[in-house]
Amino acid sequence: MTPTQLQHRRAHNLLLISKLLYGRDASPFTLVIDSLEQSGKRLIREFIKRATIAKTRVIYVSFETLKMPRGVDVFIPASKQNPQTLQKEISAAEINTKCLLIFDSLNMLTSNPSANLPAFLSSLISPSMSLLAMYHQDVPLCVPHDLAHNPHPLSLLKYLATAILTLHSFSHVLAQKSARDHSLAEPVFGISEEIEGVIQGLGSNEPRGVVLEMEYRRKSGRGVREWFFLPSITSTSTTSSTAVRTKEIAILLEDHPLYRHVLANGTEEGGGGKRGEGEGMTSTFNLELTEKQRRDREGVVLPYFDAQREDGVGEGGRILYDMGEEDDFDEEDDEI
Repeated sequence: MTPTQLQHRRAHNLLLISKLLYGRDASPFTLVIDSLEQSGKRLIREFIKRATIAKTRVIYVSFETLKMPRGVDVFIPASKQNPQTLQKEISAAEINTKCLLIFDSLNMLTSNPSANLPAFLSSLISPSMSLLAMYHQDVPLCVPHDLAHNPHPLSLLKYLATAILTLHSFSHVLAQKSARDHSLAEPVFGISEEIEGVIQGLGSNEPRGVVLEMEYRRKSGRGVREWFFLPSITSTSTTSSTAVRTKEIAILLEDHPLYRHVLANGTEEGGGGKRGEGEGMTSTFNLELTEKQRRDREGVVLPYFDAQREDGVGEGGRILYDMGEEDDFDEEDDEI
């Protein structure tokens, strides 16, 4: 990829993630997939902050949240409601203005046999309302016996969503990249370790920020995949109307200095120094020529060099050959 193409990709994808986070008509249905290694609550708070900045009405449907988050306009407890009653209550909270509908968890709905998940979610999306829903992929799913032949709810949600944000721990991503750079097997964490008693791995829920694996689907059907790093900003107020950010804080994961030059011990290459933009790959041996080697190479006379000159002995490309004692003379070769 040329520098111009790389710059275009960086600018385009950063603009795209900014539109998604601010809810600027980029995705009618955004699915957030979190796990025990990286919770999605921090990302949901970021969505609420930016909706407050954009003056978007926030409707929060709670299945596991007890207290209404800051910046939410309508809080709907839904853990004891059936899908039909919940749909009516959401429709009553919607007004003729731009709204962001947030589900803090879809796991309970996916386990409800009376809930037609595609029809239920599609009925909530409208030109004035976008849907943001979170799914915990580590929570076991209780599938009824008569629905066992249906596709997995997560596969169905991925099919319905127009944007998918999968969360990863920054520490775990750094450890996996370090293993790849050293041609080692990537480490696994938490439940994937398959060690008795281990549920959550070391480095989970990294306080420095969260890694977003984005899959965005355009209207044309073409998909965009990118990895981002969203740092933690705790000083941003959600209630102040002047808390408008002039610059996007999300960056491409490959632009993070720790990700670009991470070593096995988690430190930056060169003791934390930053490598220049034009510097190439490092090697254990020298690929450069010394001045003496360069002069010696230029002084070497190539075989039949004089035959390549029109005014030389070879008369413009004719090859001269002196026969030796061991050569067998052939008249046909001499004619050539």
